[in-house]
Amino acid sequence: MAKNKIEKPSVATYADYEVITPPHELRRCASTVPDTEPADDAVTRAESALAELSTEFSGWMDEECNRLDAARRAVKANGFSKATREALFHAAHDIKGEAATFGFPLVVAPAESLCRLIEHTPDMTRIPVTLVEQHVDAIRAIVREIARPDVGEMAGALTRRLREVTDDFLRQENRDRPEVLDEILAPPLAP
Repeated sequence: MAKNKIEKPSVATYADYEVITPPHELRRCASTVPDTEPADDAVTRAESALAELSTEFSGWMDEECNRLDAARRAVKANGFSKATREALFHAAHDIKGEAATFGFPLVVAPAESLCRLIEHTPDMTRIPVTLVEQHVDAIRAIVREIARPDVGEMAGALTRRLREVTDDFLRQENRDRPEVLDEILAPPLAP
């Protein structure tokens, strides 16, 4: 059985460094589609798969909200620990990442605000549980009321207020760390 010729990388040597260019072997692995066959468009296939799954999105978002609520209840019952912090952060972060795909783009901003609150508070025990509850309640309300015609206005008002309160809290908690304030304070929302 004949083996394919293995190309070696090219090496260009200079006075104080070398540039190594690997061989381009992907061309050998790719196949071409004859003009007579319909194009196999990966984007079209992905969009089609998402459309088939879209009937599940609402249920999945409800499950994510329930997970976030359970994490909130654990924080309320037990306070912040490494485990409760991680559970709350991951639940909020997952919602932030999945919301737009699941058809709930208005939930991204309050979930992101909760992530910022958790991530940038130096002493977790100082986070007011009521601020966590307000974030979780806002996310759940937006998901619950997504079909209302005024949900965008409601979500915008909730998100603006949560960001203001979160920024004020983070500003106060990080007052001794001015070097990080510019990084952690949220940019203003577009009108």
